[in-house]
Amino acid sequence: NEVLKAVVAQYNAEELLTKRDQVSEKIRANLTKRARDYNFIIEDVAITHLQFGVEFSRAIEQKQVAEQEAERAKYVVLKSDQERKAAIVKAEGESESARLISEATRQAGTGLIELRRIEAAKEIAASLGKSRNVSYLPSGNNMLFGINPSQ
Repeated sequence: NEVLKAVVAQYNAEELLTKRDQVSEKIRANLTKRARDYNFIIEDVAITHLQFGVEFSRAIEQKQVAEQEAERAKYVVLKSDQERKAAIVKAEGESESARLISEATRQAGTGLIELRRIEAAKEIAASLGKSRNVSYLPSGNNMLFGINPSQ
């Protein structure tokens, strides 16, 4: 018992958990020396169960919870940083797309815009055509019949 107390007193609680093999070896060596005087042979010593006080156990648990919360916060920061970078890349892509469309419209005329209007009109007509509760009655200058605004 004295040998055990003397060896354990050389380590803090965290080291008792992390350096269990080293602590066991030191206890075995010291016990072997003392047991020789009484003709005992000690072959092995293993620390199988460590029990700490309630306050210490609570402190360890709180430390673990704090570490987990710190990791979670780090993950949230990394995730928001990735989302920010993705939004920037998306905005840059949309900006480049708008620039290219503007440039193409300047060079080739309004054909692309007319094509997009026709495609949109077709999608709207298909959507309205599938619905039994909606009736579409054109009047005036609407999108389906007013495709060419210059007329």
